[in-house]
Amino acid sequence: MTDAGKREAIVEAARELERTGLNQGSAGNISLRDGAAMLITPSGVAARDLRSEAVARVALDDESGASAGPLPPSSEWRFHRDILRARPDANAIVHTHSPYATVLAVLRRDIPAAHYMIAAFGGACVRCTDYAPYGTAELSRLAVEGLAGRHAVLLGNHGAIVTGADLERAMWRAVELEALARTYYLASLLGQPVILPDDEIERMVKRFESYGVIGRAGKTGGEERS
Repeated sequence: MTDAGKREAIVEAARELERTGLNQGSAGNISLRDGAAMLITPSGVAARDLRSEAVARVALDDESGASAGPLPPSSEWRFHRDILRARPDANAIVHTHSPYATVLAVLRRDIPAAHYMIAAFGGACVRCTDYAPYGTAELSRLAVEGLAGRHAVLLGNHGAIVTGADLERAMWRAVELEALARTYYLASLLGQPVILPDDEIERMVKRFESYGVIGRAGKTGGEERS
């Protein structure tokens, strides 16, 4: 994808997050790996006002957050950079303040394997980190640690992060994470959700290697959940 194509994809993804209620206003942010740099949404710009030329470029080896572009990068540039450094399998990162995922983050509650769709995130749970102020090195450290062996993490009292080999897969996971958080939250209101055993989740993780969007690079759409 060209530089212009990546920028347009980021803009469209940001607007899609707002349309679907996974973000609102200028909440959340998106980044895409671009060689030795990343393209990232700018700070404080609502999705509806975002333009491709405002997407910032930050070098992955830069320690200051200095960027090329008319606006500064998202205040969360640090965890985007550090995740991309730590995870060569990740080329896209989506950060949301989606309602149910954020509720669980406020409760400091991991998402357990109450539904087999947890396998889309690489293991038997989606972890929730402790709290750290936004934009800090401590939050970045917690995010990278929470993502170890996973494609999603909840940030304590904050929101959620998902990763993907490309933006399509990261966006797919953002939607699925919110659905999973909603299911777990609602089930918890009625009783104690039954948790699937680890060996079943291990089998499902293997099956998800060829499932829907995450198993088909460069194609759109996904399989229906059974």
